Amino acid sequence: MKYLYYPGCSLEGSAREYDRSTRVFLTAAGAELTEIEGWTCCGASAAEATSRNLALALPARNLALAEKMGGTKEILVPCSACYLNLKAVEEKVKRDAALLDRINDILAAEGLHFAGRVRVRHLLEVIVRDIGPDLISKKTTRSLAGLSIAPYYGCQCLRPYAIFDDPEAPQSMAPIIEASGAAVHHWDMGGKCCGAAHMNTKMAVGMELVRSILSRARGADAVVTVCPMCQMNLEAYQDKISKLSGENLTVTVLYLPQLLGLALGLSEQEVGLDLNLAVTAGFKEKLRESMDTAA
Repeated sequence: MKYLYYPGCSLEGSAREYDRSTRVFLTAAGAELTEIEGWTCCGASAAEATSRNLALALPARNLALAEKMGGTKEILVPCSACYLNLKAVEEKVKRDAALLDRINDILAAEGLHFAGRVRVRHLLEVIVRDIGPDLISKKTTRSLAGLSIAPYYGCQCLRPYAIFDDPEAPQSMAPIIEASGAAVHHWDMGGKCCGAAHMNTKMAVGMELVRSILSRARGADAVVTVCPMCQMNLEAYQDKISKLSGENLTVTVLYLPQLLGLALGLSEQEVGLDLNLAVTAGFKEKLRESMDTAA
């Protein structure tokens, strides 16, 4: 299992724990990552509002750099927004030769050329399809039995490209979580929007969306995500939303490779648990109990 790795900007800043846990978990699972040399921002959500050409050229530049490296053409992307931007270019140029020519006219200024020979894959797809629950179960050294985990997918890793799961009723994380020994918290909020950037532009809308998710997570020991923006929204506003709603909605929020890394015997420090904003005392206590059982 060899992949070119596109971390994206968030994983070098607010989501460093996602980058750290992705790298150590995949290594423990037997995968090999090679970071794309010279990668830059994919445009995130801002480029589209500025220039359509910029919104296409920024992700295409990173794909062209990946092609230039040779070897595997599989690009692994943990950030859902980055995945969506890179995947959109991959898919659009397959159907539009004129668009590919236009992109290459832009890239020519840097001496780059994009041929459309790479495959962009979300981290979750790689975990589900390439690693799989059987390998997770085999490599688990610390069963997470006793923990109930709510799988949260968000929007962008499943929409509009429903490649590896049903965006309306996603289930792909369930067997992976169960392979770690944990139980799945069954709910219908896994594919619901957290508000994304509305938390900055229309906070009341974002807060209500997050409130509904946190409310339905009651009974779970942790919510597990695969998106930095979802993670931030679900983590950072728990106290404020709890005060406004008059109910305690605090819950641990982890990235999926953090949870799986712990199951594979990696330490809390190795998976970056100290960088998370929302880790409850109850979760840590249950995690210690699982460690004592494993010992």
